[in-house]
Amino acid sequence: MMKKLTLFLFFFLTFIPYAPAIEEYSLDDLYNLALKRSEIIKISEEDIYISERDKDRAMAVLIPKFSAFGSHTEYTREKQGTSFVSQPDSSTSWGLKLNQSLSLSGRELTALKIAKETIVKTGFDLENVKEAYILNVATAYYDLLKANKALEIANANVERLTKYRDAAKIRLKVGEITKTVLLRAEAELSGSQSELIKAENSLKLAKIVLARIAGIGGDYNVKETDPKVINESPLRDCIQHDIGCFKKTALLERYELKSVELQKQIAGEQIKYTEGSYWPDLTIEGVYSRKEDRPELFLTNKESIYGILKLDFPFYEGGLRKAEVRQAEARLRQAEYRLADLKNSINVEVENAHLNLLTLSGVLEKLQAESAYAADNYNSVSKQFEYGLANSIDVMDANTLLVNSERELANAKYDYQLALLRLKSATGTLLKTVVSRQ
Repeated sequence: MMKKLTLFLFFFLTFIPYAPAIEEYSLDDLYNLALKRSEIIKISEEDIYISERDKDRAMAVLIPKFSAFGSHTEYTREKQGTSFVSQPDSSTSWGLKLNQSLSLSGRELTALKIAKETIVKTGFDLENVKEAYILNVATAYYDLLKANKALEIANANVERLTKYRDAAKIRLKVGEITKTVLLRAEAELSGSQSELIKAENSLKLAKIVLARIAGIGGDYNVKETDPKVINESPLRDCIQHDIGCFKKTALLERYELKSVELQKQIAGEQIKYTEGSYWPDLTIEGVYSRKEDRPELFLTNKESIYGILKLDFPFYEGGLRKAEVRQAEARLRQAEYRLADLKNSINVEVENAHLNLLTLSGVLEKLQAESAYAADNYNSVSKQFEYGLANSIDVMDANTLLVNSERELANAKYDYQLALLRLKSATGTLLKTVVSRQ
């Protein structure tokens, strides 16, 4: 008997397919996955790499160029012209050259400085992309939690209406109610079942959207984050609901603002670089050359070493330099306008996020009370209906009130937690908070 049991367990464990465990992610887990796998973030990281190579290009201009040259010439064998002209049958020349060309204005150094500042700017842009992306992750995460809760509410509603329909059937048989009550119960149950189907499909869509944003493959579940983590003060250094402190922090911490401020600085440097075209260019060359003729000529200089110092100063180029300087000045003005506009927009964004948080905080408290009252009301009306003290309309009204209050409470709860994250994002502290917990 033991041998048979052992063989049965062996074949069961060997041939029955193993169902892999479904991964369960918290909000911090989703943040980590998104920061590692997001294509949008990787695109911004490549921008930094490109900026670093631009700096290498700007540095290369300051390094002398070393090159080699050579040529071979074949002449006609028939000598034309006077007999006093000597011409070889062929001539080969080659040599080495070291040259450097710089503007007397030092615009190459300005270009290098711009390239270095651009690297810093793209770094700010990357951090801004990360902050916006993790807020998208949080939004999709709470949409999924809302969909989960909506499905739970829909299931509970179907169960309640099923019990009510069954109770209506029993009371109809004993003649306590009319058939219209049962028909109303059947209609309400069908409507709740259709809502259940919608809730199931909404949940599937929410999981697909979150999986796409966070880079998740296969089936998965999410778990709710500890409210203490979400409900912590958005800004530890600010007194709660101190809008002035929130705005000040936003103007100091927002990566987008830092990027635009640096863009303004780069635009100023660009004017200096463009004005450098009014200065002459200095070129220095050192050359070693060798020439070999066949047949050799008596007075030919076979080898030479020489240097060249050249100054190039274009006096008139059709107004090109003037137009370029005017363009650079206009770009600086654009950067100044963009900076002022962004500061105003950030202040409004912080105000909006703060007021939204205050609104949801007050609404959440009231909806919690409403949901509790609606649950007690439904339980009371249901018992009254069982004893014939309430009619079907009372039950349906109580059930509708309960379902609506549960949905509104669930949405307000998650919207409040998301509003906290939006306030952190508006003040530029969301990414720092996430990174500090990793």
